[in-house]
Amino acid sequence: MAWLGRWRALVFPMLLLAALEGWTRTAGRGSDALAPPTAALGAIAGALADGSLASATAFTLGSAALGLALGAAIGIGLGTLLGLSRRAARLGFLSIEVARPIPAVALIPLAMLVFGFGLRMEVSIVAFACLWPMLILAQAAVQQVEPRLLEVARALQLTSVQRFLWIVGPAMVPRLFVALRLGVAIALVVAVTVEIAANPHGMGYAMMIAQQSLDPALMLGWLGWVGMIGYAINAGALALQRAVARRMGEVAP
Repeated sequence: MAWLGRWRALVFPMLLLAALEGWTRTAGRGSDALAPPTAALGAIAGALADGSLASATAFTLGSAALGLALGAAIGIGLGTLLGLSRRAARLGFLSIEVARPIPAVALIPLAMLVFGFGLRMEVSIVAFACLWPMLILAQAAVQQVEPRLLEVARALQLTSVQRFLWIVGPAMVPRLFVALRLGVAIALVVAVTVEIAANPHGMGYAMMIAQQSLDPALMLGWLGWVGMIGYAINAGALALQRAVARRMGEVAP
């Protein structure tokens, strides 16, 4: 029954693709903006054959992963500190609320001046984008730790490191997976956006080259590939969340 439900979910997307295929081969023949889905599939298969698909995908995913790791490390560390210390939360409130609304892509000119084109520029922007949701959700996860557990830690006279490793950290883990899933999506979106706007590498840049070359089939092929990559990454993060939740005796959403 579960598999039947999943196949039913494909009905509407398949109908849309069939409608697009029919329109582009009849009334929309010769369009410079759209191409048949079968032509897009053939174009992305060609990119796979010549190696451009693998290299562009590896660059984008590598940049997104490094940026997410850096942003998560800083965000979780600061979020934990702010959640454990009310004084730190008060002192950092203004700085966080001023910096957090800045769009990550607005830092592209600054990052280009500092790092130039390439991996470091893209990683820095992805890290900035991932930092804030990880920080906010980590702080909320610490604040939602059962107060009785913290009372036990004080009664046992645990050090700050012991309190985090034995009580706060394990209690945060299930909630942090919500931040992880959000961060994964943000990392991919920002990485592709940076490549479209400024960085001559990766899947976003390949999509822009196809558009500038008036090759709608290849452009739509890259667009579909980015969507498939995003779906696979989210599915992997969700599976990992459920596995950890089962191991910890909780029920994942």
